[in-house]
Amino acid sequence: MSLIKSSTMCALLWITMVMTARSVLSQATSEAPKPPEFERITAEELKAKIARNEPVTILDVRSGDVYSRSDSKIRGAMFVRYRRLESRLAVPPLKDLPRSAEVVTYCSCPDEATSGRAAQVLLAAGFKRVRALKGGWLAWLDAGGQVEFKPRGQD
Repeated sequence: MSLIKSSTMCALLWITMVMTARSVLSQATSEAPKPPEFERITAEELKAKIARNEPVTILDVRSGDVYSRSDSKIRGAMFVRYRRLESRLAVPPLKDLPRSAEVVTYCSCPDEATSGRAAQVLLAAGFKRVRALKGGWLAWLDAGGQVEFKPRGQD
């Protein structure tokens, strides 16, 4: 009888430990800060905003290599390497950009991987109206969006 009691006690102790561990892990993951959610804007929507002369700041956050190999960008876009975005927020012109300004980020990724992370950085820095261009640079080109050619050597 004592062997059965001992086995039962071990089983109950094991179950209690597992349930406690699950509870602690669940609480830890639910309390972990989540990155801010960002919205997306289509190329057609952005083209319409530009056509209506709505103020919008466009940030080209393509990688330095991709930007260097490209001969063009969205007309009026400002190139900011994603990896340097946080530090660039502390200096003009980004430092002087009102946090209420509308900002659109774009990259070369069709799934907004880099532009989405850039949007999250901007939201975390206090910007209120940030969106990533859905489909990125290729979607802009496919939609016939306006581009400007970079002077040679401009990076």
